[in-house]
Amino acid sequence: MAAIDLRLLNQFVAVAEEGGFGRAAARLHMAQPPLSAAIRRLETELGGRLFDRTSKGARLTPAGQVFLTEARAVLARAARATDAGRSAAAGRAGTLRLAFVGSATFEVLPGMLTAFRAANPDVELVLTEATTAQQVRMLLDDDVDAGIGCPPLHDDGGLASVMLRRTPFVAALPDTHRLATAADIRLADLAGEPFVLFPRTLGPGLYDTVIAACRAAGFTPRVAQEAVQLQTIAALVAGGLGVALLPASARAVARTGAAYVDLVDPPPGLVFEHALLYRHADPSPILARLRRITSGSSFSARTSEYTDAATCGGSGIT
Repeated sequence: MAAIDLRLLNQFVAVAEEGGFGRAAARLHMAQPPLSAAIRRLETELGGRLFDRTSKGARLTPAGQVFLTEARAVLARAARATDAGRSAAAGRAGTLRLAFVGSATFEVLPGMLTAFRAANPDVELVLTEATTAQQVRMLLDDDVDAGIGCPPLHDDGGLASVMLRRTPFVAALPDTHRLATAADIRLADLAGEPFVLFPRTLGPGLYDTVIAACRAAGFTPRVAQEAVQLQTIAALVAGGLGVALLPASARAVARTGAAYVDLVDPPPGLVFEHALLYRHADPSPILARLRRITSGSSFSARTSEYTDAATCGGSGIT
C-alpha cells in the first residue's frame, strides 16, 4: 500500500467537513475535478467508499467516519511536529545541559536561570554541579552544552568563554581571630597564617590566583587544609582550621563562627571570576539564545557592578 500524504488527508477532511466537493474545493482554493479525482484515488487505495455522493453533496460512509477521526489525529500530530521542529530550530524548545560551580549559586546562577526561563519557557534545563576542571572535560566530551566556571583556565581544546561577573576577594577569618573585627586588612597581614584552599587539581586557575596574590604580598601561604566547595572552606575557617580568601559574594551565606573582612589595596589580579564556558564551534540555537541572555541587560542587571559581558581575554580558553 502506498503512503498517503498529508495533502490528501487534508483534502479528505475538507470534503467531510464541508459536506460536498464544491465547497471543499473553494475552501482549498482548487478546482473541483482534481479534488474529486484525488478522493477517488484515496478510496481506491483504501479499498472502499468514504463518501456517498448525492445531488445534495457528499455524506460520509461508516468507513469514512472512522477514517475521518484518524485523519484528523494524524494532521494534528503533524502540525504539532512541525511547530516543535520550528521551535527547536529556533532554540525555543529542546534541552540545555548546564554545569555550574558551587560558588555560582550565590548570585550568578539564579540570575541566569530567571532570565533564561522567562525568555525560553519551553526549554528543559538539566543542571549539574561540577568543578571548573570537570566542566572543561564534560564540554570536550559533549556531556554538557555550557558551564559556569571560574577562569583563568589552561586549556585550548576548542572552548570559548564569556565573562559573567568579576568579584573582589575578602579574607575569611575565624570570628575569634585577632583581625576579625578590623574594618579592612592588607593581604600581607595574613602572612604566617594557615590557609584553607581549593585544591589545584580541580581548579588550577583559582589556586594559582590566590598563590600569586599572596606571593605578590610578600609571602607564600602555608596550606593547612583543602576543600572543594566554598561553603566547606567557610565552615573549616569557622572551625578554626585556618584563614581563606573567598569571593565577596560568600557573605550572602551567613556562617556562624566566620568573619569576612575587606582587603585594602589587593594585589593586581586578585579577582574572583565567573564565566560562561562553551564549545567554540557549537551551532546549537539554544546555546546561542543562552549567550544572548547572558550578554543582555536583563541578566547583567541581576549581577553587581563587577559584571562584564565582554569576551574573556587571557584566560587560556580559545
